[in-house]
Amino acid sequence: MTLRVYNTLTREEEPFETIEPGKVRMYVCGPTVYADAHIGHAMSAMVFDVIRRYLEFAGYAVKHAQNFTDIDDKIINRANAEGRDPNELAEEYIDQWLRQTAALNVKPATVYPRATQELGNIHAMIQTLIDKGNAYPMDGDVYYRVRSFNGYGKLSHRSLEDMRAGERVAVDERKEDPMDFALWKGVKPGEPAWDSPWGGGRPGWHIECSAMIKGHLGERIDIHGGGADLIFPHHENEIAQSEAALGVQPFARYWIHNGLLQMKDPATGEIIKMSKSLGNLITIGDLLERRNGADILRFMVLSANYRTPLTYTEEIYDAAAKGLDRLRAALRDSGSATAEGAGFASDSPLASVAASAEEQFRAAMDDDFNTPNALAALFDFARAINRARDEGAAAGDIAAAQAKLRELMMVLGLRPEAESANDGGQAAAPFIELLLQVRRDLRAAKQWQLADTIRDSMTALGVALEDNAQGTSWRWTDGG
Repeated sequence: MTLRVYNTLTREEEPFETIEPGKVRMYVCGPTVYADAHIGHAMSAMVFDVIRRYLEFAGYAVKHAQNFTDIDDKIINRANAEGRDPNELAEEYIDQWLRQTAALNVKPATVYPRATQELGNIHAMIQTLIDKGNAYPMDGDVYYRVRSFNGYGKLSHRSLEDMRAGERVAVDERKEDPMDFALWKGVKPGEPAWDSPWGGGRPGWHIECSAMIKGHLGERIDIHGGGADLIFPHHENEIAQSEAALGVQPFARYWIHNGLLQMKDPATGEIIKMSKSLGNLITIGDLLERRNGADILRFMVLSANYRTPLTYTEEIYDAAAKGLDRLRAALRDSGSATAEGAGFASDSPLASVAASAEEQFRAAMDDDFNTPNALAALFDFARAINRARDEGAAAGDIAAAQAKLRELMMVLGLRPEAESANDGGQAAAPFIELLLQVRRDLRAAKQWQLADTIRDSMTALGVALEDNAQGTSWRWTDGG
């Protein structure tokens, strides 16, 4: 099956064809670094991490750029409120983002351009737009003439009359048209400024991405990604800038947008957006304090279509923890799964099961990265492994099947092993083994009620027992 991708530009699924055979140029809008990132940001990072991982699994070489907006009104306002240098504030949150996304098992981008380090490229693109008549300087500012670009509105599928000027700036009566947006903002009191051909100031929000793409990926790219909230005005304005300046259409072959994360109001049950004003944010830092929190959130993200909104509740989070644990259960006692020489016997039924699982997995992912169906294929595979183990299948066959399951899980960025328990939990292991021996003795003596009492007590303490043909194994439950 050929990979097909939903393109926001055309509102259709299209066959995936790259500019250069075997190579993917992908740009994903990164964070504005002025505050703690929340799990909505984590969700977007995970979506595009999965897309990248699958493209690489499918044999593509991916060059992935993600920007940092390190100068912006929000950064300036917060820095001024705290009496700090804006650059210092931005640097702090850039460092935090890199640490936290690593903890989320998000692969690092190939390059992380920053607005403040791309001023040469930004100035050059603005000047090109002025020279072509698509932009005009005005008292130290530079504005883009929206009506000079015939295709404006083609991404958001809105008519020019239905739109308004860039949402991050107030309407300026000096502009030729209220729709025109700032490419360069002249210096204002209390703001940092950089030199430019039009005087001191700083770049507008939209121009940085167009300039970074040209500077790091070229005039045309295969994938441009971001959250659905960026379609208008940000990505719409990027198209206008880039295609006018570079004279190429489309400058991005596929526009991919993830749905947004929603919350349920515990008082009313109403679905609402995450908002600082409502005080309902869950930061990435909060998530990472939970054992296996990163993997559980990723499982939640994978369980839904990436283009649809995802609702977060503690009940959904707990269900995701249990689903992840069921998948990992097929890898218990898999020490030989990566052993040298491990492989299927020539007549192993598991070999055909593994091949079928990978085929179904690829078919799901080729269908616009359909991760719910990809997970379903992995669950079927996991059940087959558990059944074969219970029926006494050869250790080499089990190990080979587990190795394939691990490989496919990691394509989705799911770590096969749970995080280790704390030191206190590790110290409890000998006592847990002792209780298991007592339980085995009770079962041998047919004292079922006492044996069940031990099992129930251990479950209440966060220790799950699994009885199989080889005996009983135990593990710490996830989600704690």
